[in-house]
Amino acid sequence: MKLANGVGTVYKLSGNRRNPYIVRKTVGWDIDTKTGKRKQQYITIGYAPTRAKGLEMLMDYNKNPYDIEASKITFAEVFEKWSAEKFPTISDSNAKAYKASYNTCEPLHDRVFKDLKLTDLQGVVDNCGKNYPTLRKLKVLFSQMYEYAMKYEICMKDYSEYVDIIKFKDKNPNKTDRSPFSKEEIDALWVQESNIYAQIVLMLIYSGVRVSELLDLKRENVNIEEHCFKVVESKTESGIRVVPIHDRTYPFFKKWYEDGNEYLLHTPDGKQFIYRNYYDSYWTPVMELIGCSHKPHDTRHTCISMMTEKEVSPTLIKKIVGHSGAMSLTEKVYTHVNVQELLEAINRI
Repeated sequence: MKLANGVGTVYKLSGNRRNPYIVRKTVGWDIDTKTGKRKQQYITIGYAPTRAKGLEMLMDYNKNPYDIEASKITFAEVFEKWSAEKFPTISDSNAKAYKASYNTCEPLHDRVFKDLKLTDLQGVVDNCGKNYPTLRKLKVLFSQMYEYAMKYEICMKDYSEYVDIIKFKDKNPNKTDRSPFSKEEIDALWVQESNIYAQIVLMLIYSGVRVSELLDLKRENVNIEEHCFKVVESKTESGIRVVPIHDRTYPFFKKWYEDGNEYLLHTPDGKQFIYRNYYDSYWTPVMELIGCSHKPHDTRHTCISMMTEKEVSPTLIKKIVGHSGAMSLTEKVYTHVNVQELLEAINRI
């Protein structure tokens, strides 16, 4: 069947191809300088497995023409363009959260964005093994990227609104039982105190900080004279805080501080620890050395448990570890704690 003039054309290419039908449309005419004849200028809309599918693509394009080049943009390219606009307007912590969600979408990175369907997005959600709060952030990323893509006519339909995360609300695939280090395990770490990587575990246990907070700690934010340091980046507002340095771990902090590197803790060649590298190369060998299988977050749970056992004020515990959700309005507004009080509290354990 011949199509009407100006509609476009669909025809089969030679050879054995997965999508053998090419979909094209004339967008103008040019003059061949050699022959003086008019020559058609085409755009290729796409390729299809059947003529019927090719005609459907052609009709869709004629009904709602779109930028052919924009239609070839991948998921990764949309993220790059969107983040270039978005990230200058948000905090570093929010940008990191978006990047983490993007990394979860690795199966989509090289896919053409406009070709993605709901099943592709839902497949990431269903198979990534993330917990509900993380999935909420992932869905927000989908929504933001689709809003950007619709704005610039990269795609014509927003599938993000149909992504279902509710079914994971009461599930946490990553949940593990948090158990504090036992007294015997802590004693075993002290036996290894000359091991600088065992020292880091003790620094975590006796400060209650998240492992990321300690690995990201810069030397300039350590007040070695005042026996404290500042956490200047955190997941929550209350995570921005002053943390006291326990008397027993003070020599470790002082030794790392006197190394003079930009980051307090650092690799043997003076670079910042990256979590995955730290966990595999330094944390795990120490756990094997003392015969246990704790995760880094267990150090934080251990510190809280030890302070609770020593009857440290709940308000002081929250101030030291940076807990926000459990803090009452009165504690947030009216409680002012100085460093000396924090030091006295942490040194009770």
